Amino acid sequence: MNHPLTIVLFGNSAAVQFQCDNILLGEILPNIENVATVSRTVSSQMKISGHRVSVINLIGLQETALNLDALTGQLVNENEIIAFIFVVRLGQLTDSDKMGLEWLQRVFGDEVLQFVMILFTYESEEESDSIIDDLKKNSTLEWLTEKCGGRLHTCNKNMNNQSEMRDLMNRIEHLFTDNKQQCYTSEMYNTALREREDLQNRTHQSGKNTDLVLLLLDQSKERGISEKVDHLFQRLQLDNRCHCKLRVADVLQLTAHSLESHESCAEENLIQTFLQKLLMMNYRARYIKTKENNKLHERQQKDRDLFKDEDDADIFKEMSLFTEGISRKVAIHPMDVQMAVFHCADSFLKQLMVTKLSQCQYALPLLVPDPFTQEIEFPLWTFRQINKSWKMKEINNEISKIQPIWKAETPMVSFFRFGSVSSSKSQLMNSLINEKHNTFFHRNCSGSSKTRLLMDGVVEIAWYCPSGKDTDKFTQCIALCNLHGDAGDNEKQLQILTEMASINVVILPRLDPDDKSAAQMQNLYKDRKPLICLFTEDKYSVTNMRSGKYKIGLKDRNQSDISEELEQAINECLLFVSSESSSVFRLEDISTYQNMRVDEEHDNDCRRGKETAQQLMGLLKKKDLTEIKESLLPCQGKLWHQWCEKNKELHRSQGNETDMEIKQKQNMKKIREQQHVLDIGDFMKLFITEINSQSPNEKIFFLKWLTILLDEYTSADLSALHYKYNEKWSKVRAEQQMTNEHAELENISKALQAATFGLEHILREIGQIYESCKSVNKNKEGLPCDFSSLPSLAAEMMISGFPLEVMDGDAAHVPVDWVTAVLHELFQKLGDQRVFVLSVLGIQSSGKSTMLNAMFGLQFAVSAGRCTRGAFMQLVRVSEEMKEQLKFDFILVVDTEGLRAPELSGRSTRNQDNELATFVVGLGNLTLINILGESPSELQDILQIVVQAFMRMKKVRLNPSCMFVHQNVSEVTAGEKNMDGRRRLQETLDEMTKLAAKDEVFDAECFNDIITFDVQKDVKYIAQLWEGSPPMAPPNPPYCENIQELKTTFFSHASKSSGLELTCLKDHIKDLWEALLNERFVFSFRNSLEIATYRKLETEYSKWSWSLRRTMLDIENRLYNSIENETIDEVSERDLKRKLKVKSGEVEKSMSDFFKQDKDRDILKQWKALFYIKIKELQENIVRETRKKLNDILKQRDIKKDIDAQRTRHENTLLEKSKELAIKLKDKANDETILENEFDSFWKDCVNKIKTETIQTPHIKNMNVLKDMKQLLSDIYKSGPVESWRDSKNIFSVPNFSDYVQFKKSSGITGHDKNAFRSAKQTFGNIEVETQVRALVNDIAQQADKIIMSYNIAKMGYNKTYIQELADYIKARVVDYEQGSRNYVLIKEFYMDLLISICKRENKVITEQHRRFREANDPVFYFEKKREVYYSIFQKYCHGATSAAIFGEIICQKLKEPIQQSVYKNIARDFINEIKTNCESLNGNRSKLEKHILKSLAEQEDFDKYMKYIHSPRDHFKSFIRDEVNHYITDKFEESIRPKMEENTELLTKKIMEAARRATTLVNMSSGDVQEWPNHFTLQLSDLLIFSVKDLSGVSHDSVDNFNLLEEVISVEIGSVSSEIQLKFSTETFPVNLEEKDRPDEILIDHLCQCCWVRCPFCAATCTNTIENHSGDHSVPFHRVNGLTGIFYDETKCLGSDFCTTLVRTKKMFYKGQWFPCNEYRKAGNVYAEWSITPDFSELPYWKWFVFRFQKDLKKYFGKTFNRWDEISYGWSQYSKEQAIESLDKYI
Repeated sequence: MNHPLTIVLFGNSAAVQFQCDNILLGEILPNIENVATVSRTVSSQMKISGHRVSVINLIGLQETALNLDALTGQLVNENEIIAFIFVVRLGQLTDSDKMGLEWLQRVFGDEVLQFVMILFTYESEEESDSIIDDLKKNSTLEWLTEKCGGRLHTCNKNMNNQSEMRDLMNRIEHLFTDNKQQCYTSEMYNTALREREDLQNRTHQSGKNTDLVLLLLDQSKERGISEKVDHLFQRLQLDNRCHCKLRVADVLQLTAHSLESHESCAEENLIQTFLQKLLMMNYRARYIKTKENNKLHERQQKDRDLFKDEDDADIFKEMSLFTEGISRKVAIHPMDVQMAVFHCADSFLKQLMVTKLSQCQYALPLLVPDPFTQEIEFPLWTFRQINKSWKMKEINNEISKIQPIWKAETPMVSFFRFGSVSSSKSQLMNSLINEKHNTFFHRNCSGSSKTRLLMDGVVEIAWYCPSGKDTDKFTQCIALCNLHGDAGDNEKQLQILTEMASINVVILPRLDPDDKSAAQMQNLYKDRKPLICLFTEDKYSVTNMRSGKYKIGLKDRNQSDISEELEQAINECLLFVSSESSSVFRLEDISTYQNMRVDEEHDNDCRRGKETAQQLMGLLKKKDLTEIKESLLPCQGKLWHQWCEKNKELHRSQGNETDMEIKQKQNMKKIREQQHVLDIGDFMKLFITEINSQSPNEKIFFLKWLTILLDEYTSADLSALHYKYNEKWSKVRAEQQMTNEHAELENISKALQAATFGLEHILREIGQIYESCKSVNKNKEGLPCDFSSLPSLAAEMMISGFPLEVMDGDAAHVPVDWVTAVLHELFQKLGDQRVFVLSVLGIQSSGKSTMLNAMFGLQFAVSAGRCTRGAFMQLVRVSEEMKEQLKFDFILVVDTEGLRAPELSGRSTRNQDNELATFVVGLGNLTLINILGESPSELQDILQIVVQAFMRMKKVRLNPSCMFVHQNVSEVTAGEKNMDGRRRLQETLDEMTKLAAKDEVFDAECFNDIITFDVQKDVKYIAQLWEGSPPMAPPNPPYCENIQELKTTFFSHASKSSGLELTCLKDHIKDLWEALLNERFVFSFRNSLEIATYRKLETEYSKWSWSLRRTMLDIENRLYNSIENETIDEVSERDLKRKLKVKSGEVEKSMSDFFKQDKDRDILKQWKALFYIKIKELQENIVRETRKKLNDILKQRDIKKDIDAQRTRHENTLLEKSKELAIKLKDKANDETILENEFDSFWKDCVNKIKTETIQTPHIKNMNVLKDMKQLLSDIYKSGPVESWRDSKNIFSVPNFSDYVQFKKSSGITGHDKNAFRSAKQTFGNIEVETQVRALVNDIAQQADKIIMSYNIAKMGYNKTYIQELADYIKARVVDYEQGSRNYVLIKEFYMDLLISICKRENKVITEQHRRFREANDPVFYFEKKREVYYSIFQKYCHGATSAAIFGEIICQKLKEPIQQSVYKNIARDFINEIKTNCESLNGNRSKLEKHILKSLAEQEDFDKYMKYIHSPRDHFKSFIRDEVNHYITDKFEESIRPKMEENTELLTKKIMEAARRATTLVNMSSGDVQEWPNHFTLQLSDLLIFSVKDLSGVSHDSVDNFNLLEEVISVEIGSVSSEIQLKFSTETFPVNLEEKDRPDEILIDHLCQCCWVRCPFCAATCTNTIENHSGDHSVPFHRVNGLTGIFYDETKCLGSDFCTTLVRTKKMFYKGQWFPCNEYRKAGNVYAEWSITPDFSELPYWKWFVFRFQKDLKKYFGKTFNRWDEISYGWSQYSKEQAIESLDKYI
């Protein structure tokens, strides 16, 4: 630390006394020659950060004309300069001082400012006390101080006070620390030098003779302003050059900050807080306070701590200290916040911001200089969405106007000032508009300061709109413009204002001919335009100098008087100019001025969007507004309304006449066809073309422009119609018997409906184009794109922030296909995001849309002419930080038309209001019930509708929540009044609940019986919207605060919900509307969300159940090995439960987590207890089944002992005899030919002997199942022809069972209805018989499978008594069935055909299992396979191998089969896990499996397989699972299965070697004999392999004495065995080497088929519930055509062609002991009562395709055609196979 740190002093030489005791500078005055030599070192006591301090004196040199570049360059290069001290004489600030700082900045660059500190010098102590006052008074001094970052110090000009100098050094050290101990560098200096040189070059090249110094000073000044603006933007956390614009999407997304109310905030949050309040229309957005800087506070506290001794307190001394308090960071000016946002916002946010400013009754930026380039911008685009309304009074008449403000033609009064004035111009203007509201921000507003940076040169505009009352200040709408700053400095703005103004108002101190503004004032006075001069230094009242010229003095006068005089003068001037056209001001005219940037023209996207919109608007010219929609948007007109009516009629018909239904559907189809052939027209063609070809930004501009221009186009006519309607409505209400007036009122209402034309109608037209094209399945002629791409356009608009119409308000109908298609596209673009649906209900004009707009910053239509019709939904994005708390990604806000709308009285009925309320309540996760005031009559009117809607939701197990919002309530803080209001609301709700309960047949006594509702938390009171009387009243701040509270409460509700996925929302909307179309909502509602959630639960259940089964399979395998190895003799349930306990606990935890954490947990909780019970039952079942299975194996093991003993005896014999032969041939061991020939002869003799011994063994004989069956039938039917079985029918493929059924004489069927079904020949009475008999057949076949499997033929062999037992079982089931109380019997051929069919079906399984048994147990088969093994042992005997070597080889050869068996079994189980994860068709629930089966059937187009699927679904399921598993094995064998098998084999090999090593160690340690080694060895492998000591009992090993050699032989040989096993791995051997019970397909069949197999009593579709014996109703996602079961109409004998869902809508009759109407099918009891069939028109296209595709096959199969085939065939023929398959993905 030897090198010194340098400080440089510069400034005014008069501020310093050079003398010998000057500690810093000494006595020598510096000059250019001695600067380097006068550098001096300060006393060693004054160090900075441990360094010595060197001082360079440049004081006074900057005042000379000398070139200091060489000197300054040398100083920078040779010194480490840490501070530049600017010395100024206190109280005597000169222009030279100001120039001094500018000189420093010019020479050393902008970066030098961070190293500068001002040192104020004084002569007397008294002077030092005045510094604060000086700073306050002197703006130049204040500017200097701010320029230096507020760093200043004071000292005596003699600089001889040690204490002051120490303080100065401390401050310099603080500066050094703040700069992170960095010095001013030569790089900084060189950069500044280059900038000066560049400027000089530019000046020289321009040829101008402007003085260089002045240029540099101007440049420096601009740089200083730019620097301040940069600093401001940095403080506000904004991109100071606005490269990355603020976007609407960023501002509107929901953040944690937006949920809180902020009256003050940190600087970095100012922008966010300002925008949040502004979007909520809270005019207090301009009055946000910033919180105290914590660091500053800590520093001040530290300084205060220096003076703790109260006895030494000295006010005079201490008050002179801490002058740095004045350097406290100055708060940012509120208007700088607003303008900073404006400069950094993109075009759309600017427009939204200005629109909200207008709603807050604030002045709007009209001309805005760029803070960096000073280029003036005219933001015309920002005004485009602003409408103003006003009323003007004329004689006996009142004229109301609503106009887009950019179109309004009004007088304009401009206000500006010259020079500095003492009165506030803005405050004066406010008094003309609204005395209680600061339309223009002024110097006396809270937060105002002199530090304003961005407002100078800005022109703001506001409009005064009269209310038509006598209290109006002006009788017409006028614009008032305010030029901020000195008009003399803003000549361009002044020129525009004075030329465009009707009246000019100028404020100045006084008139002065020598003032620079004198010429301008003279010109204004000579101009014909009225001029009002306000003089701040004069005291006189208003004086009319000449026509249109006034003067008013302001000094020492009452503000109210001045306002009145100014108002009077302006009114007189307005009269003067009213006759002149030049007095009219239009916003758009400003754009004609040159040298100004007009935002709309500058932005190419905006310009192109406008041009396209204008091109579209050109097509509307000369068209009657009331006919415009009919001609340009024909698809949404009469045809659409007719289709809606017919659709409602169809859904609400009783369906008794099939003819009527078919005709209705045909008519609807024709309407769609008529819609489809309508000319698309140039308007829609151009719209779709443009929106398809534009960039995202251009598209938004285009849509906004189109909205703006359409509003402009329709506003005048709509205003006139509304006025006309209101007049007529008032007249009708006064005189209620005027029929003609009522008719006229209805005509006006229709005209209003026809004349309303906006973007929503264009989108509605696109929706109808899409639906008509989809209906006829082809593109519309002239449509410039494929119709399937249209929903994508609407989805993009939704993402961009435009609302989508979800319910057509004119047709009172939801275009379901269109809305769901758009939501599907949203899903494609955003992913399956979760949305929370917030909907709102209320009486018309109760402020619903305004409330939503305030809550979320949206822009739903709120003007009087554009009330919401139908329902619209709009997306609000949730920020990333909030997603963790809220568990959803978007809020979907649904705004609805008002209930009880008067102009819709001819159309609106209570039923329609109920529909809307039910739809909106059902759609929303939370519904806001909006009530205007607390009127009991209104409450009762709306609450009955709302309560009924919530009751319907309760009945269909939807659980939305609600909040009640009372708007326009005064005294919202009156707690007692609110309590009373809440009590009355609760009473009304309870009363309405009782009334609704009667209508809905529901048991409810109070509102809380149908919905969770807290009257204290869920009722909000909102203050009135306006603070005063419109149109000039601003929004009421308490209103905004109440909205913020409502928003916070809303989020507390929302945080408890996970919302809906977009895919679920799509289905939910469809379900709701389909149910609403039917009059019986509850009966018709199909809760897709609940169904989807249950399917998800089924999938999880499948995983849980498989996890338990998989674990039990492992347990079973280990125990099976132990049983076969005879290490256990009993298996108990307790032992199995203990082994399963760990996995059981894991499953229980997984279930608990799922029910707690899943997003749909609220829906899931209804099934939680049930599924816990099901899992418990499953555990008990698998434990019970496993125990039974293993105990059966134990019994079979004992039975099989004789066979095993026989085989062991043969093995022993063969080994001994081969050993004897080897000893005889020992001398010929080298002659391989002799050895082989001798062994062959020996082997044949041995095998023949074994054959002779075993030929009589009954188990091992060949068998013939069909022969045994034939013999059995011969014994049963001795009198009948035995060969007739060959001609028997396959009972599983007969079309129906009518040939087997004979009705009893008293069947009870005495007559029939023409709509009644018949299901057999003349004697067959009803649908149920067919279902019952087929169920019997399938169940017997299923049980037969289980019986055959229980015989374990692969282990025990076949016995023909099995066929006898099977026949007895079948007979018993048939007899038992016939003994039931049925009105028919089954003929004897039924039993014969059933038995034969089952035997043929089981023949393959029995034959295959018996083959396995023979191969494993027939000694001949067994030893023929072992020939090579025995020959190898024989060879080793011949070659003199030791007993240990031979015994080792025998062990390894005997291990070969157990290893192979273990590998296949283990891999099979592991493989099942892989299949269940990766195989698409098998990795889900039952519905998913069903879907893949149907897809597979369609792809194969095999009619026989279809019939098997329809009649024997379980068999087809099994076949499908087997096929899927086989395909998977084939596809994945080399990639996945073989590597795992090889790995498993290697693992077992290692464990065998370890077992051998362990056995050797144990025997050697205990000095055991040869008998112990096999015991130890096999015991260690007993859990892994079926290999025990008994397997070695037939092998002589008494002479084995070298156990180490034995271990070594096993280690070598087992490797060879392993390699041999691995070579044989293939797709062919994989299934062959597995027992039936271990095959992956059989395990999966056992797992997946343990589900519900109950079939629909009408169409025989199988219930798709994954759980067997499940609770609740049976159901399927979609039913099929009922004729596919063979059901036909009694009268026509034609097969039924109805889907069950449409059938149960009708009153067609079916017979079950008596006749029942189909729409009351549950009354038939039994299986009918257990099925839930939703009555709707959901008809799966898949089955229509199937029936048409296989119509001929079906006709041949059933011998009948389908009912009304000629009428339905065309429609059904339209579906292709691809569409059929697609429908499965869409609907299932």
